[in-house]
Amino acid sequence: MPPVILYYAIPFFVLLLSIEAWFSYKEQKNLYETRDTFGSLGLGIGNVLTGFVTKALIFGLFSFIYQFRLFTLDASKWWFWVLLFFADDFSYYCFHRTSHFVNYFWASHVVHHSSRHYNLAAALRQTWTGNASGSFLFWAWMPFVGFHPIWILFMQQISLIYQFWIHTETIDKLPKLVEFIFNTPSHHRVHHGSDLKYLDKNHAGILIIWDRLFGSFQPEEEKPTYGLTRNIESFNPAILAFTTWGQLFKKAYSSGSLITGIKYFIKSPGWSHDGTSKTTAQLRREPSTECLFDKVNPSIHS
Repeated sequence: MPPVILYYAIPFFVLLLSIEAWFSYKEQKNLYETRDTFGSLGLGIGNVLTGFVTKALIFGLFSFIYQFRLFTLDASKWWFWVLLFFADDFSYYCFHRTSHFVNYFWASHVVHHSSRHYNLAAALRQTWTGNASGSFLFWAWMPFVGFHPIWILFMQQISLIYQFWIHTETIDKLPKLVEFIFNTPSHHRVHHGSDLKYLDKNHAGILIIWDRLFGSFQPEEEKPTYGLTRNIESFNPAILAFTTWGQLFKKAYSSGSLITGIKYFIKSPGWSHDGTSKTTAQLRREPSTECLFDKVNPSIHS
């Protein structure tokens, strides 16, 4: 197994979170809400616990794939680490963007967007079902081309550690060159916005260049409205982790046919067979933007 540096980083996450919470209280910024913060911490703990099992299984699968590799890439060479960094970051972009456009993956990823507050605690608000439902598939090509599984999982941890600090409102826009190349708090605030212009934008991990190249970039203009277009009205980690899965299965089951039911899993959040809810793309084509877009219960409007 790779070095679990992410676990060693957790005490520093908690320390920085505590400092930001103290600053918020002192400056009356209202960046934190107690129940919301404990919901985020509960989800983070659950993610760590499920990760002990799922990461071991993923490592085993990647090791099996590695036996059939096309090349053997040498980790002692400097260029290996450059290739590894870009390969991992691009894989993350593909995974992240897909998670916003395919209901099956959104059902896990929605957890990370479920807070109406944008702070360092929200960075710890992680899925319990992502690995088990196949998010690792976006990295499965890497052992096949010759990246050793140890270093794939290692670089994934580096990416997640980097992404912790961008979950804050206390850092404004950075110098233009940094904003042009890297994912920053400004770019990621947009990603967590539920405003129509901000929906499904800025899927970067470390480098924002992927969004610029593939047309998913949106600069931060007015302050985002955080959360979901229809929020999950609970702070209970288990409810936050499984509500969208439950709604998705319920709507697929009651859709009237197997084909339609399958579409609920492969179509975009907001898709419905009867037009009772709409996707982001459908809403953007409408002259009015007042219509609701339900990315939590993707076939229900109320």
